Amino acid sequence: MTDIFDKYGDIAVRRDRLLDAGADPFNVCLEEVYSPTEAKVNGRRTILAGTNNYLGITFDPDCIEAAAQAIRKHGTGTTGSRIANGTYANHRQLEDELASFMNCRYGLGFPTGYQANLGMLVGLAGPKDVMLIDADSHASIYDGARLSGATIVRFRHNDPADLDRRLSRLEGEGQSHLVVVEGIYSMLGDRAPIAEFAEVKEKHGAYLLVDEAHSLGVLGPNGRGAAEAEGVSDKVDFYVGTFSKSLGSVGGFGASNHPRFEVLRYCSRPYMYTASSAPANVASVVAAIRQIRNDSTLRDRLWRNADQVYQRLLALGLKICAPMSPIIAVQLPDIETAYYAWSRLLEAGVYVNLAVPPGTPHGESLLRCSVSAAHTEAQIDHICRQFEGIARELAAHAPQAEPASAMMAQAGD
Repeated sequence: MTDIFDKYGDIAVRRDRLLDAGADPFNVCLEEVYSPTEAKVNGRRTILAGTNNYLGITFDPDCIEAAAQAIRKHGTGTTGSRIANGTYANHRQLEDELASFMNCRYGLGFPTGYQANLGMLVGLAGPKDVMLIDADSHASIYDGARLSGATIVRFRHNDPADLDRRLSRLEGEGQSHLVVVEGIYSMLGDRAPIAEFAEVKEKHGAYLLVDEAHSLGVLGPNGRGAAEAEGVSDKVDFYVGTFSKSLGSVGGFGASNHPRFEVLRYCSRPYMYTASSAPANVASVVAAIRQIRNDSTLRDRLWRNADQVYQRLLALGLKICAPMSPIIAVQLPDIETAYYAWSRLLEAGVYVNLAVPPGTPHGESLLRCSVSAAHTEAQIDHICRQFEGIARELAAHAPQAEPASAMMAQAGD
């Protein structure tokens, strides 16, 4: 019998190579957190530019106070699922708040954003249905699609024409067709053409689910996401979102105007058979939603900061993977170069995400930045100046086509 971990051979080899070169980019510890944009990492004060904390709301006084009051009133956890003892008054309050915010009749809360996709997709589709998912979908969408038992059809990333062709071929197959896209894609930061997808789904009588995880609080006049930004909220059948980005907490949700949406409470196993969200998380999200609804200044500041970082990195000649958004992904030639650059940034007091195959589209190696409304001018300047140093090193090595392994060797000198 083989070792149970043999199936992860390639991943293990890649991990060992990275560990041999220095710090583990996938096991970074924030030893102390000072603010939404600063923490101690490896004993050094570090600017956080890879946290998805788009509105910088994690240290908002109203959210903190709401969470503290909820702990004092309701305790630290529910110890039960939503179909048992795990529905508290503030869970229902949050679902009502979410439904109102998304301009929907119904809202459904989940303990994590990952579970929100699992729960929604498993509840909405079954073995007799067809689920059509964008090729660059998040892992939680792929996992939810597989768990549902539906026939899975992938269409080309952000390509409504390809979706149209595939739906045309599926006429007469399956009981229901569910199309799943994301508002902003988490790895590259590119936006989905929601209005065009909505037109295609209506042409074929399909349903459309939009995952607004990275676009909630970021896009739209009221911060509802990509569908609102394109003026087609009424064309979207189902929404998924998370509390762990713009809302600064933990959890996720589904929302819809479908008159039978509430049946998911009785048939979505990821919703039914897991403990409900802690009261403190729920309370902080309610406070965060109210702040987003009543004040657009955070969203305006986020976009000003994102534009500044985007323009400065673009001016350095770095290859940025998508038009400007709060997610700015810089493409590097290979894993070794990306790791070298990531390490250099961390040493200079800047944390970004290292994203490498197989977790990236098209096998790309990326430095992924997520800009926050809470970043100061000085922090943005420091981030961009450290990228400038990386750009100079890459340019210096490019003419000689020096292998990235040599650059990594220099990093250890």
